Amino acid sequence: MGALHRGHLTLVAQARRRARRVVVSIFVNPTQFAPHEDFGSYPRGFAADLAALRAAKADLVWAPSAEVMYPAGFATRIEPQGAAKAGLEDKFRPHFFGGVATVVAKLFTQVSPDFAMFGEKDYQQLCVITQMAKDLDLPLKVIGVPTVREADGLALSSRNAYLSPVERKAAPTLHHVLEASAKRIKQGEPIEMVLEEGQAEIARAGFALDYLEARHAATLAPIASRKDGPIRLLVAAKIGTTRLIDNLGV
Repeated sequence: MGALHRGHLTLVAQARRRARRVVVSIFVNPTQFAPHEDFGSYPRGFAADLAALRAAKADLVWAPSAEVMYPAGFATRIEPQGAAKAGLEDKFRPHFFGGVATVVAKLFTQVSPDFAMFGEKDYQQLCVITQMAKDLDLPLKVIGVPTVREADGLALSSRNAYLSPVERKAAPTLHHVLEASAKRIKQGEPIEMVLEEGQAEIARAGFALDYLEARHAATLAPIASRKDGPIRLLVAAKIGTTRLIDNLGV
């Protein structure tokens, strides 16, 4: 959605390793924002984005207008199920994955890629898009790329620009809790206890927590123990006016 940072450019670099031509789409999608969310203030910097993509040796930028994506009379919407109804981001942003699935399906159709690179930071989104492409028989492979982080562990995000200096200092707590929780779960400590203590630490750092969950890494179904399958820890919390998300495999 623009406001490109090092995480986005890592996707370009990974794409260049797989394909002869790399296309980057830039579109701040209005249908995935609720009326109370930050569509109007979402960071935008198209000239800087183009310069960064030129330096990264992207071959083409596809930056349609809202009128191109949603012309008069547009009346079709994809409503994903499965991971899109896991009770994570969808619980707090029920509009979100319908907007994402619809716009990504359109972008896939317009660009016709062989591979599509998505960052793991938006892990539920990655699961939803992967399933959508499979279910709709889209002729491409969706590839997840590991989250790119600052030196202190904070996941790169365009919304990090909203953080005050005090909030920025506290923000890496989310990643530190994920790392510590994953280590403790690997060592056999009860998942429920580990998560409760992690939730308390996040609150002490000044966050309003939406969730800290342990889920099945493929389906995002709830789990009770390590025996229930590969585990992904996912967190979302708000500090000041900024909502941050992160995740980590166990």
